[in-house]
Amino acid sequence: MKTHFDTIVIGGGPGGLAAAYRLAEQQSVLVVENDLWGGTCPNRGCDPKKMLYSAVEAIDHQHTLQSSGLVGTSYINWPQLMAFKRQYTTQIPDGTLNGLQSAGIRTVTGTAHFIADHHLRVGETDYTADHFIIATGQTPTLPAIEGRDLLQTSNQFLDLDHLPAKIAFIGAGYIAIELANIAATAGAEVHIIQHNKRILRDFPEAMTTELITSLENKGVQFHFETTVTKVHETTKGLVLNNPEGFTLTVDAAFAALGRHANIDQLNLPAVDVAIGHHGIQVDDHLVSSNPRVYAIGDVVDRPQPKLTPVAGFEGRYVANQLLQTNSDPIAYPLIPHTVYASPQISQAGVSVQTAQENPDQYRLNQQTTTNWYTFNRIKEPNAIVTTIFDRQTNQLVGAAAYTTIAEELINYLTPLIKNHTTAAELTDTIYNYPSPASDLKYYY
Repeated sequence: MKTHFDTIVIGGGPGGLAAAYRLAEQQSVLVVENDLWGGTCPNRGCDPKKMLYSAVEAIDHQHTLQSSGLVGTSYINWPQLMAFKRQYTTQIPDGTLNGLQSAGIRTVTGTAHFIADHHLRVGETDYTADHFIIATGQTPTLPAIEGRDLLQTSNQFLDLDHLPAKIAFIGAGYIAIELANIAATAGAEVHIIQHNKRILRDFPEAMTTELITSLENKGVQFHFETTVTKVHETTKGLVLNNPEGFTLTVDAAFAALGRHANIDQLNLPAVDVAIGHHGIQVDDHLVSSNPRVYAIGDVVDRPQPKLTPVAGFEGRYVANQLLQTNSDPIAYPLIPHTVYASPQISQAGVSVQTAQENPDQYRLNQQTTTNWYTFNRIKEPNAIVTTIFDRQTNQLVGAAAYTTIAEELINYLTPLIKNHTTAAELTDTIYNYPSPASDLKYYY
C-alpha cells in the first residue's frame, strides 16, 4: 500500500477538494477526512440551510402580497421540508468520495495527527509527504458554562426530525439570525439571547436594527445584554438562567457563539505549526511556520470572511504554488457576503462603517428604495441600498443592501466595484427591463 505522496490534504471539504483536484493533475495526492466527505457547507452548513430557507422565502413573498391580489397562505411542514433537504445532503459524502477516487486521488477516512516532520498518522497507518495542506475548517463553539453538554449547535438544528415548539439561540451572529428566522417562520416560539445590544456586528448597524424589527414582527424575542451562565434539565424542558435573575425554559437550546478552528487533534506542535487566536497562522502565501505545511479555508487565522468560495479560492491558489505555476502572494478578490434572513443583508467592498469613519475619503449614498418599481412589484416593506464612492476618483468601492433580493443585488454590484464601472458606462449598457439589473445606474 502506497504511504508516501507528493501532497497530503487533511480535510475533504471545499478548500481541500479544490486543492486536491488541481494537484492531482501532476502529483500523487492523498486526502484524509474524519467526518463527512464534502465538508460542512454541503452537509450541515450553507447548502442545507438555504434549502430550508427556500420555504421561508416562499412564505415571506406570500405574506407581502396578501393585500395585493394573492389570497391564502401556506405553512411549513417541517418533516417534509427536512426530507427535501436530506434528499440532497445524503448524496454528498458518497458523491464526493467517488469523485475523488475517479480522479485518481487516494482517500482515507480517519482522524489525522502529526507525529513528526513529514509524518502523519491516520489510525494505525503512517503516511509521509513532501507537503501538507491543512483544510480542516471550523467546529461550533460551546460556552464554558455549567450544563453546556445540554446545548445543541447548528449541526443538529439542520437535521431535526421535528421542530421543537420553543427554541433559544445563544448568540446573535449570522448563524443564530438565519436559523432563528427559519424556526420562527416554521411556527416555533424563538428566543435570541445576546450579551450586548448588537446583532451581526460586521454588517451596517442601520440595517441590522431594521432586521431586529422585522424578526420581532415574526415573533422572535430578543434578550439583549443577557448572558446565560447555567443550563439544566427539568421535567418542563431546558432551563437557561444567570445570577441576575434571567430564567427561560425552552424545549431546545442552540449555541450560536461562532466557530473555532478544528485543529485539536492534529498535534500541530509536533511539526512546529504556530497557532493564533483564530486558527493557524500563515504568511501571504498561506504557508504556516513550517515551510512544508500550508493551511487554507476556515482553519486559517485571517481577516477575510470564512466562506466556502474563499476556501476554494485558497485551495486553488496553494495548488498552483506547489505546482510552481504561481509564485505571487495571495491577492483576494472582492468577497460579497449575505445574511439569509427576512429580509437579507448583503455587502461587498468597503464597508459602511469604514466609510462613516473616513468621511474625507468616502462618500455614502444611502437610498430607501421601497417605492422603486423593482421593490414595489414584490411589495417590499422596507428596502435600503447604500453605495460607497471614493471621493477622489468617484469610483464605486463598496455596497450594502437590505432587501429580500439583496443576494441578487450584491452579485450585480460586486463586478461594478471590481471593474471600476462608471455611471456613464452603465447608462450605455442595456439590461433586461424591468429588472433589478436595470436599476443599477440609479445607485450611483
